[in-house]
Amino acid sequence: MMNPIIRKAILVSTLFCIASLMHGQEKQSPKSDITTPATTKPFKVLTNGKQITIQSKQNLRSLMVWTASGHRFVEEKALTTNSYSFTVPAKETIFYIMLETAEGKRFTERMGLK
Repeated sequence: MMNPIIRKAILVSTLFCIASLMHGQEKQSPKSDITTPATTKPFKVLTNGKQITIQSKQNLRSLMVWTASGHRFVEEKALTTNSYSFTVPAKETIFYIMLETAEGKRFTERMGLK
């Protein structure tokens, strides 16, 4: 049999190890503090059949539109207007639009046509 002093020493050291490993985690901040507020888009996408018009509050610097399968059919890099219209040449219904404003902010949007 073990000596009672050794048994108490093992018990105390075991409890100390368990207590040191079971310390609580840091309190996490709520999600509202972590997330950034959503910015409003400075543009509108208007559709009329296969005709798409992009109207912006600011001047556009560049515009790129491609299909869901990866075919790029609009790429304008030197725009200075706040409105741009184009006709969709493909039969696909899902498109991705990336535009850059004169301030240098880039926005992407996924859109679909019926």
